[in-house]
Amino acid sequence: MQYQVSRLIAGPFLRSLARPDVIGAEHIPAGGPAILASNHLSVVDSVYLPLMVPRPVTFAAKSEYFTGTRLRDRVVGAYLRSTNQLSTDRAGARAAQAMLDAALQLLKDGQLFGIYPEGTRSPDGRLYRGRTGVGYLALNSGAPVIPVAMIGTDRMMPPGARIPRPGRIEIRIGEPLTFDQYRNGPAGARQRRAVTDEVVEAIRQLSGQEYVPVYASARKEELASQTAAH
Repeated sequence: MQYQVSRLIAGPFLRSLARPDVIGAEHIPAGGPAILASNHLSVVDSVYLPLMVPRPVTFAAKSEYFTGTRLRDRVVGAYLRSTNQLSTDRAGARAAQAMLDAALQLLKDGQLFGIYPEGTRSPDGRLYRGRTGVGYLALNSGAPVIPVAMIGTDRMMPPGARIPRPGRIEIRIGEPLTFDQYRNGPAGARQRRAVTDEVVEAIRQLSGQEYVPVYASARKEELASQTAAH
């Protein structure tokens, strides 16, 4: 109930701010579990994708969005909490596995779960190598993975911006990926990587982004070290 009320209250303002256009919404099943796997360009990705999807969807959002003290963080955190987004502590493998376990339970309960395979926002608008959590969820839940491309959110609110600026965004939703070839087989590291790479390639085809075969977190560390050196 709170989820729908939040969308009704905040929806008109958010729509007027970004004028979002959704392509491919018919690919989201009317019922049953599914994994929405999206690129990640801006903090507002976690606002607009749940807003524009017809069914409630839970996204894993980093815990800093919920606990930040800046006005922007408070506003974003309040909206994420009201729409049942999952606070995720990214410090260490144990925290990552706890998030995956919570997500797997949501899928077993027949819900929609959203995940950013890159693990963090792109530092430069390019698409980076996927973390294998999406492969783990797909293989262990049997749920289809629906690739999603967010377009224009980085121009609306780039990393470091305090408030979003009016713009126009597009959400492209692709056909479900089912991975039937892996059913009843092992779900080891090799299989998780193969599934993840296929998902990221589907996102790339939707988004048109340049692909970079390294983790976005590693690129961010590289950029930070270059800044510190200067």
